[in-house]
Amino acid sequence: MREKALNENAGDLFVERPNDFPPQASPLSYRMRPSRLKDIVGQQHILGPGKLLTRVIEADRLSSLILYGPPGVGKTTLAACISHTTTCPFVRINAVTSNVEELRKILAAGQHRWHSSGRKTILFIDEIHRFNKSQQEVLLPDLEEGLIVLIGATVFNPYFSLVGPLISRSLVFELKALRNEEIVLILKRALTDKEKGLGALRVKADEDALLFLAKMSDGDARKALNALEIGVLTTPSSPSGEVLFPVDVARESVQKKFVYDRDGDAHYDTASAFIKSMRGTDPDATLYWLAKMIVAGEDPRFIARRICICAAEDVGNADPHALIVASAAMQVSEFIGMPEARIPLAQAAVYVACAPKSNASYMGLENALKDIKTHRTQEVPLHLKDSSYPGAQKLGRGEGYQYAHNYANHFVDQEYVYLKKQYYFPTEMGVERKIKDWLARLEKVKKDEKN
Repeated sequence: MREKALNENAGDLFVERPNDFPPQASPLSYRMRPSRLKDIVGQQHILGPGKLLTRVIEADRLSSLILYGPPGVGKTTLAACISHTTTCPFVRINAVTSNVEELRKILAAGQHRWHSSGRKTILFIDEIHRFNKSQQEVLLPDLEEGLIVLIGATVFNPYFSLVGPLISRSLVFELKALRNEEIVLILKRALTDKEKGLGALRVKADEDALLFLAKMSDGDARKALNALEIGVLTTPSSPSGEVLFPVDVARESVQKKFVYDRDGDAHYDTASAFIKSMRGTDPDATLYWLAKMIVAGEDPRFIARRICICAAEDVGNADPHALIVASAAMQVSEFIGMPEARIPLAQAAVYVACAPKSNASYMGLENALKDIKTHRTQEVPLHLKDSSYPGAQKLGRGEGYQYAHNYANHFVDQEYVYLKKQYYFPTEMGVERKIKDWLARLEKVKKDEKN
C-alpha cells in the first residue's frame, strides 16, 4: 500500500508502508514479518504490557527512537508495526543507499505537511550508523522542532556510532538476541501459515531439527527462517505428499556459522569477556571466549596482545613468567599463523588465567602518573643526574652517587627522589610475596644503619 504524501510541486515524494501480504517470491523471513505489535516474538523487556515503548506506540504519542541490537531480532519489524499503528505518514529509507539530497527532500516535505495539516512525519532510517556526522546533523533542526519523528535502526552501539545531539533527542531501546524457544516458535508459525509461510507444503519438521536451527542462528530469526526455507524447498516430497525435515536436513541447510562482525560491538564485548575471564582466574570461560574470537576470524595478533596486556596488568609480579609465556605466544603465533597459532594462544591464555594475580605494579604506576599530572614535577637529584658527558662533573652531576653493588646485599640507602612516596604495595600473591619480604628486609637494614 502506498500513500502519496504531497502534491507534485512538493517533490513528488511517496510514503511507503510495508505490504500486508508480501508476494511469495520474497524470502520467507520477509513474508513472515509481523504487522502487529502483539505478533512480535520476544523483546518483552521493552514491548511487554505496560512497558514505555508499548504505551507510546499504542497511544500514537511516539517520540524519536533509536532501535539498537544484533541482526534479525526485529528492529525493522518493530518499525513496520509502528507504521501500521500510527496515523502519521511513514517514510522509510536505508542509510546505505540514501544521501543528504534525499534527506532534505523528505524534511522539506515534512515541514510542508506540518504547516499545512499539523501532521508529523515518521522517518524510519535503517542502518542509520551508515550516515556520517554531517548527514546525521541534517536531521537535528527538524527533530528539535518536532516536525519529524525519527526511528533509527542500527546494529552498532548508538553511543559510539551516532552523534550526541541525535542521541539526546531520542529514546534508545536495545533489542536482545532471541532465545532458542522464541526462534522455534517463529519457525513453527512459518510452517503452519498457509498464506505467507510454508503451510501449503505440508512440512513435517522434527522438533530437534527446529531446535538445531534455533541454536545455529544465534538469536537471529532471519537466519533461522532462511535456513528453514532453503531446507524445505530443496527437499523432495515423500510418497504421501509431506516434506520431511529431520535434523540431518537442517544441518545441510545451515552455512558456516557466522559469530559476529569484527567491526561491531561483539568484537569489543567478546574481547572484554576474554580479558575479564583471565583476570577472574576462570580458564574454562577464557577458552570459550578465545574459541569464539577464533571462529569469528579475529586477527591472532589482536588476541595475543590482549593476553600480553592481561599478563602485565593483572598477573604482574605475582608470576613474572606469565608475561614471558604471553610474549612468546605472540611471537610464535605470528610466525606460524593460523590455524596452528590457536595452540600457543590457548596455552598462554590458560597460563595467564591460572596464574596468581596482582595489579600492584600497574596501580603503582597509575598513582605515580596521577601525581605527575596534578603536582609540581620533581627535579632529578643532583647525584642521580647523568655525569657521562664532558663538563658534567664541573656542574656537580653525579657527585656523591653511591654504587649499590659496592655494598652488602647490593643495596645502599640513599636519596632517589626528593619527596618520597610509596606507590608500589606488593601483595601476598605468588612471587610477589617474596618481593614483599625482600623489601621489608631492606627497610630493616635502613633502620639498623640509622641506629
